[in-house]
This record gives sequence, structure tokens and C-alpha cells, in this order.
Amino acid sequence: MRKVGNQLLASILVNAIYEMKNYPIILINTVISPLSFLILIVFVSRGELLGVAIIGGLIMTMFQAGTFLQSDLSHLKNDFKLQEMVVASPTRAGVYVAGIAISELIYSSPAIIILSTLFGLFVHTSLINVLGIIAVLLLMFLTSIALGFALATVTTDIVQSFAFSRLITTLFSTLAPVYYPITLLPEPVRTLAYLSPTTYAAQLSHGLAGYQQLSVEIAMLDWGVLLGITAVCMWVGLRKARWRER
Repeated sequence: MRKVGNQLLASILVNAIYEMKNYPIILINTVISPLSFLILIVFVSRGELLGVAIIGGLIMTMFQAGTFLQSDLSHLKNDFKLQEMVVASPTRAGVYVAGIAISELIYSSPAIIILSTLFGLFVHTSLINVLGIIAVLLLMFLTSIALGFALATVTTDIVQSFAFSRLITTLFSTLAPVYYPITLLPEPVRTLAYLSPTTYAAQLSHGLAGYQQLSVEIAMLDWGVLLGITAVCMWVGLRKARWRER
């Protein structure tokens, strides 16, 4: 157990603490990305969608943390050849990825803290519903982590990795109805929105917070889709990613 703890700590030091200490300017991006959309939605809606936008910011931050993992793993793999050293060591792939995943949460902590504080101030719901929203956020994080790991092991260049990261973030966190209720979309576009897993996460979170009325059937469907997508992505990340070069 101590050995695993040291391996996790090493990943956190390499991928989070080092960058946060030596390049604090990069933390601004983790805060600006979710807050910029939040501020835009609040201005456009004249404050009516403040709570919804705060939840959207949390979903985007947790999902974006996984896409950051993809870029960071690709950078460590292709530029520093760190994955080759890890493969040759007793460290298991799961421990290595878990350490990097925790480091992404630490790296995103400024945005998480700010948005969580805003959530506590402006979103009023029961403790049970808050725990439900936290569960949704964790599922989104696990989904993006699994996708990020799978993509990082097959990308061959950091530029290619950044392209994947930006594409995933745009499709799943920006274009999807995360910062606003899906009911604002016209019916044909609404159907397309359900192709994104973040749509189900946002709809469920908005319902738990009391901003959208969901039937029991719809809520169960949302939970089922989220759990199913997370399970599939975890399977792909664990089974289909290329941990060792052939």
C-alpha cells in the first residue's frame, strides 16, 4: 500500500505540483474556461440561468479535467518517454493513470473551489440532491479520464493530442446544452444533443437542483445512460488502450 501511495504521489508531483509551482499562469486557463461561459449565460439570461450555468461550469470543469489528462499523458509519453519508463517499472497502468487523474483534479482545483462556492451560495437544494449531483460529476470525470487515457496511448504527437482535446471539449462541454436547459433547444437540435453524454449529466443535474422538472422515468433513463457510457468508456480505456508498444 505504501508503494502504491508513493507511485500516486510521484504522478501528482510530476503532473500537477511542478506545473502549478513553476508556471502559475497556466492555472488561469482552468478558471477562465468554465467561468467565461458562465458569465456569458448569466448576462444573456439577465441572471435567470445563474444556477444552471454554475452547474454547467462544474460539469465542464470535471469533463475538461479528463481531456487535460489526455494532453498531459501524451506529452509525458511522446516528449519525455515517461510511459516507457513506467512500463519497464513495477508500476501498473491503473496506478499510473490514477495518479495522473488525481493530479488533474488538483490542477483544476481553483475552478472547482470557485464554482463550488458559487454553488453553495446560489443553488439551494437538499443534501441528497447535492450528493446526486456530485455522483453525476464523478461519472463525467471517470468517462473523460477513460477516453483521455485511450486517446493518449494512441496519439503520436502533442499537436495531435491537443486537436483531440479541443474537439472533445467543444463537442461535449460547449455545444451540448450544459450551461442552459435542453428545453431551450428546438426539437430537431434537441435530438442531436442527446448524442452527447454531458447532455444527460446536465439534464439530471438540473433536475436534481430543481431547475427542470424530470419524471421518474426520464431520471432513471439519464442515470442508466450515464452509468452505461461510463462503463463502456472505462472498458475501452482499460482493454483497448495501447499501454505497451507492439
